[in-house]
Amino acid sequence: MNLDAHTYPHPSKRNVVYGRKGMVATSQPLAAEAGLDILKKGGNAIDAAIATAACLTVVEPTSNGIGSDCFALVWVDGKLHGLNGSGQAPENLTIEAVKEAGYESELPKFGMIPVTVPGTPGAWAKLSEKFGKLPLKEVLEPAIIYAEEGFPLTPTLAKYWERAYNAYSRLFKGDEFAPWFETFSPGGKVPKVGEMWSSPGHAYTLRLIAETNAKAFYEGELADKIDKFFQKHGGYLRKEDLKAYRPEWVTPINVNYRGYDVWEIPPNGQGLIALEALNIIKGYDFTHMDSTDTYHKQIEAMKLAFVDGMKYITDPASMSVDCKQLLSDEYAKERRKLIGEEAITPEPGKPPMGGTVYLAAADGEGNMVSFIQSNYMGFGSGIVIPGTGIAMQNRGHNFSLDPKHDNALKPGKKTYHTIIPGFLTKEGQAVGPFGVMGGFMQPQGHLQVVVNTIDFGLNPQAALDAPRWMWSEGKKIHIERHLAPHIAEELSRRGHDIKVELEGGPFGRGQIIWRDPKSGVLIGGTESRTDGHIAVW
Repeated sequence: MNLDAHTYPHPSKRNVVYGRKGMVATSQPLAAEAGLDILKKGGNAIDAAIATAACLTVVEPTSNGIGSDCFALVWVDGKLHGLNGSGQAPENLTIEAVKEAGYESELPKFGMIPVTVPGTPGAWAKLSEKFGKLPLKEVLEPAIIYAEEGFPLTPTLAKYWERAYNAYSRLFKGDEFAPWFETFSPGGKVPKVGEMWSSPGHAYTLRLIAETNAKAFYEGELADKIDKFFQKHGGYLRKEDLKAYRPEWVTPINVNYRGYDVWEIPPNGQGLIALEALNIIKGYDFTHMDSTDTYHKQIEAMKLAFVDGMKYITDPASMSVDCKQLLSDEYAKERRKLIGEEAITPEPGKPPMGGTVYLAAADGEGNMVSFIQSNYMGFGSGIVIPGTGIAMQNRGHNFSLDPKHDNALKPGKKTYHTIIPGFLTKEGQAVGPFGVMGGFMQPQGHLQVVVNTIDFGLNPQAALDAPRWMWSEGKKIHIERHLAPHIAEELSRRGHDIKVELEGGPFGRGQIIWRDPKSGVLIGGTESRTDGHIAVW
């Protein structure tokens, strides 16, 4: 790994950032600075991460909200901890109920049906309780102030806000969607770049969560409001579902890639896909970054890993294979044999039996956090609980209605989840957190960032700014327009269906913080494809 600030093989819009006492990197400047303020008040990296995450529900509602799910990888005292903050399907939500509602092939994207129990408020409280230094009330205060007093919209935020409003105005016709418009486009007006927006209901909700350590959301006043609204509009979520929820501490999974351990959250997250793909490509030597063969082999490995993930990843209790089987060297060798000179249409293998926000935070004491939080598709389901600012996620859309599928919908089950935090260690020491948000782009972004960092020695900013590719289906590969034309042409000759994208949004938004093991200096990179920002001390 090369942390040289001058290592920029592709055009970069930002310089790499250095600090010593603390660093917070995320997609919205106000949220990153809120986390840094908490560090300066005596909080640690965990407090800073919670403060930033809560603030993001206010200042970037186009990607996440109080009704989100989240996951975290937390490095404390020389050990990596994992927290699964995703919720389960309501007890009344069954395959039969969905089909009776008129949906035969898949769950709808919007409305009451795809809403599962939001895990984020409970996860904030759990993280604070186990690792935080400051009271949750103090940690959530910056988010509460922004919700009450308002903030000016940043360019990327305003673009996606207007895009959502235009789409929702066509799609959302029922009364259950009225609170979304009342909350996010009051008076029929969408906030523009630089205009102020506030949400008193959001502030009130955050204060209740802070004062009760999230119990108000799962057992008290907020749970009652959620239950009442879902019953009124024929939804399935109930107070009993909320009360039954518990965030879950989990053991992170990893593979060793060229001497570095790459860590991910285990299923129901899709980090397994990134690890399987890395396990496949570690059998190759990549000598040149801008080589057609380098791109081709990464793409083919990712396709093979992705189809496995889509077949097997779900709530661990329902998986027909386990992570060890999919991440075994034996299985990686078998999958690697399928990669030739031409693009293939991938099929799942048979292992040997046996809208999202991301943030990274670090403090001067060595604690580091990789944290991701999402409503899934932009604002989520389109369901907002009246007067609360709670925008509910639509994670249930990922469930299968095929009862034989590993990810088949069942009451109380957690679905396949796209959001994944990443973490890097070497020889038992923390290197640092990384992540690239963006739906099914996420494991692909993780693979590319790891390869850029380890194989080609790019610093955090250069690793993020490098041109990206994204596999979508079959042989279709989307590429950024600044990827070298000769590589795109050669990939096309190898059978890849290449589509050049004019916008960077589909390729995800990443953040990285590495720690120099000798000096303790923090080195950060933030996403140039959005309003990315690093707050540093």
